[in-house]
Amino acid sequence: MKMNMQKQNRRNFLKTAGVAAAAVSLSARAWAQVAGANGDIRVAVVGFKGRGADHIKGFSGIKGVRITALCDCDEEVLRGGVERMKKQGVEVKGYRDIRKLLESSEVDVVSIATPNHWHSLGAIWAIQAGKDVYVEKPVSHNVWEGRQLVNFARKYNKIVQCGTQSRSSLAGIKAAVEWVREGNLGKILVARGICYKPRGSIGKVDGPQPIPPGVDYDLWCGPALKLPLMRKRLHYDWHWVWNTGNGDLGNQGIHEMDVARWFLGEMELAPYVLTAGGRLGYVDDGETPNTLISFQGYARAPLIFEVRGLPSKAGDKNMDKYKGATIGIVIECENGHVTVPSYSSATAYDKDGKEIKKWSGAEDHYANFIKAVRSRKKEELNAEILEGHLSSALCHTSNISYRLGAQKPPEEIKEALKNDRGMSEAFERMAEHLAANNVDIKAKGSMVTLGVPLKMDPKTERFLNNTAANEMLTRPYRAPFVVPEKV
Repeated sequence: MKMNMQKQNRRNFLKTAGVAAAAVSLSARAWAQVAGANGDIRVAVVGFKGRGADHIKGFSGIKGVRITALCDCDEEVLRGGVERMKKQGVEVKGYRDIRKLLESSEVDVVSIATPNHWHSLGAIWAIQAGKDVYVEKPVSHNVWEGRQLVNFARKYNKIVQCGTQSRSSLAGIKAAVEWVREGNLGKILVARGICYKPRGSIGKVDGPQPIPPGVDYDLWCGPALKLPLMRKRLHYDWHWVWNTGNGDLGNQGIHEMDVARWFLGEMELAPYVLTAGGRLGYVDDGETPNTLISFQGYARAPLIFEVRGLPSKAGDKNMDKYKGATIGIVIECENGHVTVPSYSSATAYDKDGKEIKKWSGAEDHYANFIKAVRSRKKEELNAEILEGHLSSALCHTSNISYRLGAQKPPEEIKEALKNDRGMSEAFERMAEHLAANNVDIKAKGSMVTLGVPLKMDPKTERFLNNTAANEMLTRPYRAPFVVPEKV
């Protein structure tokens, strides 16, 4: 029996076709626009043991917005969230499976704060189900699925905001970006991202660990490989294994990567990338580097990113600083520099280090999203999904270079980096930092990994002449949790 998919209601469509295939052939206008366009906007938050708690608080504080549903595959987390909302006088429905949530006609917006490996798929499924989306950074776990998310947002004309809240610092960071672009400090020489954030060992286990009670591990893994738990903690420490996370570059560093690219005004991926780093200073179950320098070779000026998880020296609690930034951005120009030390401020200095101008101020990032949901104008978003994709993808290409690399003696690394402006100097400082933490980079087992230099076609977002690197632009998806190829 043929069925008119255009007239089929949302609930029945999702039940019969399944979210994974939903709306691939469905007109973008087949479902009504956001139900809350002229009334309350109803929000569901997916994943709220960590960052999602801020989503609940942020959306709850906006007039005309209601939290109507919560979703988490951890039964204890879900139950606690629903009970807390009830104590506040708010009745919400709880879901363990996002697919069931997306059948609901009582949800207009889906806000996603799951682990990284769920970001793109969850957002795409939500778009297919007719919802607008707020998705945490990085918006993807790999380059390909991030571009697919952009493609789905475009086809179905959905409002999709990325959780890079520095973009809502209009009186602060945006004003500094415009001032630098006007040439007030001359040309940009280097856009530098800084992520010096303490990251200790996550420990070492001898074998597979039990899954915490109440966690639906199949759902938790979703599109990732369903592997034995080989670390002490399921939650949070997923950041430090490649199957689910992207290291600190894709965790904290995505914020700074985004602002650095903002200053450069680049709207494509860099045509060249090279890295050097390692997981150094301890041996644990983590796989991602706690120390890394990445060179993104834009023609206008390089974007150099530095990650340090070890303290300024062994036994110290303080972290290093670079021109006033511990976690921030430093834009080095011909006639001075601008330091962005926070999510909402920036300061300009002349060549002698004298302060010459200061900016501060930010608007509410969640409220900016809701404004665009009501207006249906993606141009009103401060962090539209394309911006989120590009900045996330820069983190991914850096990680690909690193993962394809090999440990090398420092002399060989210095030779390999000598022609990349700023990279040699960054490596020298990194070597000093590691020495201060008693890491001998000349010793076997604690050498720095020199990444593979990669060239990319920014138009196609594919690497040139490197099959292994191109294979890492996506991942083997685990059915039925598959990012659709057809948009």
